Amino acid sequence: MGFFSYFNRILPAYPASTKLLLLCSAVYSSGSLFAYADSPSVGKGESNAVQNQKETKKKRVVVLGTGWAGTSFLKDLDISSYDVQVVSPRNYFAFTPLLPSVTCGTVEARSIVEPVRNIIKKRNGEIKFWEAECLKVDPTNKKVFCRSNADANLAGSNEFSLEYDYLVIAMGAQVNTFGTPGVVEHCHFLKEVEDAQKIRRTVIDCFEKSVLPELTEEERKTNLHFVIVGGGPTGVEFAAELYDFVHEDLIKIYPSVKDLVSISVIQSGDHILNTFDDRISSFAEQKFSRDGIEVLTGHRVLSVSDRMINMKRKSNEQNISMPHGLVVWSTGVGTRPVVKDFMEQIGQGTRRVLATDEWLRVKGCDDVYALGDCATIDQRKIMEDISAIFKAADKDDSGTLTIEEFKDVIEDIIIRYPQVELYLKNKHLINVTDLLKDADGNEIDEVDVEGFKKALAHVDKQSKSLPATAQVAAQQGAYLARCFNVREKCMLEPEGPRKFRSGGRHEFRPFQYKHFGQFAPLGGEQAAAELPGDWVSMGRSTQWLWYSVYASKQVSWRTRVLVVGDWSRRFVFGRDSSRI
Repeated sequence: MGFFSYFNRILPAYPASTKLLLLCSAVYSSGSLFAYADSPSVGKGESNAVQNQKETKKKRVVVLGTGWAGTSFLKDLDISSYDVQVVSPRNYFAFTPLLPSVTCGTVEARSIVEPVRNIIKKRNGEIKFWEAECLKVDPTNKKVFCRSNADANLAGSNEFSLEYDYLVIAMGAQVNTFGTPGVVEHCHFLKEVEDAQKIRRTVIDCFEKSVLPELTEEERKTNLHFVIVGGGPTGVEFAAELYDFVHEDLIKIYPSVKDLVSISVIQSGDHILNTFDDRISSFAEQKFSRDGIEVLTGHRVLSVSDRMINMKRKSNEQNISMPHGLVVWSTGVGTRPVVKDFMEQIGQGTRRVLATDEWLRVKGCDDVYALGDCATIDQRKIMEDISAIFKAADKDDSGTLTIEEFKDVIEDIIIRYPQVELYLKNKHLINVTDLLKDADGNEIDEVDVEGFKKALAHVDKQSKSLPATAQVAAQQGAYLARCFNVREKCMLEPEGPRKFRSGGRHEFRPFQYKHFGQFAPLGGEQAAAELPGDWVSMGRSTQWLWYSVYASKQVSWRTRVLVVGDWSRRFVFGRDSSRI
């Protein structure tokens, strides 16, 4: 119960986390992140015509995507100040963490999706939604070109363009195949609801084909060998769901082939779930071993054909071929073609991922913001500004910093450069003044600029890219919405806040991700969890915690009821084995 109480205590803080705070003093800026509205203020005697003119001058915000980042942005945005238009090839939001459950019928696909129009109609004001795919972004003329996915035989053109003042790119990412031959042609992916439904049908096909007469036992074994490439959270959860589906439901209705089913997980690294605590990785590997799920670590896939998957064992460079009936490819994400084309236009063609600054603004492109899986934050290095920081902190121009002067600026340093706080945690330094101790561990009274640089020399090595998770995307969407909501009250400098107490500027904090933990369902009503404060929990109680968290995080009460109903139905009646 202590563990549950701890989680319930931190969970309410999630939607109300203060990721956006204002450091308010005097307004000072030579440029602004957001342009002020140029419409006149409305006085008591202002005519209706002037009021209508003001309405028409609302800044146009175009949002590309309705995933975690885009939906979170729309839910928190004050749309009374903007003309908002949303473009997405899907007219729904999907709760993607439950996609592995959809593949095996534990949860129905319709239970984890919420129509976008249901979400936007709840807002005070009008948001226009267009079900279409963005084909091209033209940052020079501030236009996006789109094409509808509707039936081409319907009347009217399928292509159109939209103009914007601010563009929010939240298009997510596609599966990264690393150019491996045969992956696109012969593997299943698990990024969209349609992918999960396709996997479900294929699993049933494998069993139906295997019970046909006149097949050899080797052919049946091949059809019933399920391979998952990628030992991350998605791959591991799918392997666990598939194992439960097979042993709790399918072998009862396909008893003749129950001993021929096999599941393999291929991981290029040394452990599965290598982004989790080592205790969780070990627990997962041990459980899979007990269940008979083969875990092949240290193997790299070379190619995939319609019946074979070829790989290399890293330890001895041996090539191995393995027959399969189904391969699910889950090895990370890559950049979508339309985003890659946009990167070429703005001078980021040599990068692998679209780069933004700490305020989620795309580098090299004004008034365009990117968040979620399609972008990464290019964190500014503290050593680039170390001399300016020292000069601002040295208020008496003595050429040295006292402990008091250092303490006066360290809070702002941590805000502007989050890697400093991460460095302190990793080094187990309780007080920031520990950075200014001498070689013998004694606290010093003053430090010159060279000593200051030496104290912070290794901080930038702690900078890490944020993981491509729903939690990151949702926090970024909420953060950017709050930035937009106060743009007419505050101004932001192009280079962001660097006031160090004495500067006296009116600024936003950069985006800071707050990690609320992660789960890894392992099948058999067991799960592992990694929570803030280095809490690690594994077992059946953690699975019930997973149920409660995922139910609470549904986007609406409709989906919440449907998901809980699906879980209850599965406990009573088992999973449905039909292909529908």
